[in-house]
Amino acid sequence: MSQHDDGRHDEARRAFLVGALAGAGAAATLTTDAQAQIQALQAPQRVPDAPPRAQSNGDERGAFFNPDDAATVAAFAERLMPGAPGKPGAGDADALNYIDLALAGAYADLQDFYRRGLAQLDAYCRTQQGKPFARLTGAQQDEVITALEQGKAGGFSWPSPQAFFNTLRTHTMEGMFADPVYGGNKDFAGWRLVGFPGAQPVFTKADMESRAAFSRVAMTGLKARA
Repeated sequence: MSQHDDGRHDEARRAFLVGALAGAGAAATLTTDAQAQIQALQAPQRVPDAPPRAQSNGDERGAFFNPDDAATVAAFAERLMPGAPGKPGAGDADALNYIDLALAGAYADLQDFYRRGLAQLDAYCRTQQGKPFARLTGAQQDEVITALEQGKAGGFSWPSPQAFFNTLRTHTMEGMFADPVYGGNKDFAGWRLVGFPGAQPVFTKADMESRAAFSRVAMTGLKARA
């Protein structure tokens, strides 16, 4: 795949995901097929009274992921939502930090799902390409992601390749577009991408009547900035 084709592929993927978000809203729960697999194949014990959000360490890494798994998830998320000049991607929004914190808190019941999914992904990539996912080229990573999405990646038992893909895609989108208080959407990167202004102290009559895209940059989330 040429650089030109790769760029068009990234742009098409970004446009599709942003369009899907605008049409349906960012998902706030685990994908249905992953839920079904958890219930039918593993039936994990939920962690009672799990905190809504864990506190990260000093460099905002390591709440759950080890360095290798963090590199894999960061690379995977970036291929799902690639950045470009003027168009922030998953890395810009720090979707990895969102997923890392969620798995140490509200999504603690998915820890084994991620551990096993990432281990199977690593084994598949080493078998097919001789390298872990994070060290593959962008084109190779896209091939792996397509195999997961289509259920064609071998060596997966639980979770299935499609369940793992769908769950990681859902969590990447949450990390892109959820309120920054949850650890993602850094500097409102996702909201700026889709033109969402966040909370505003006041919307004027002119704001409400205008048909133009709202562009005022003074955005705040649940955790208001001083």
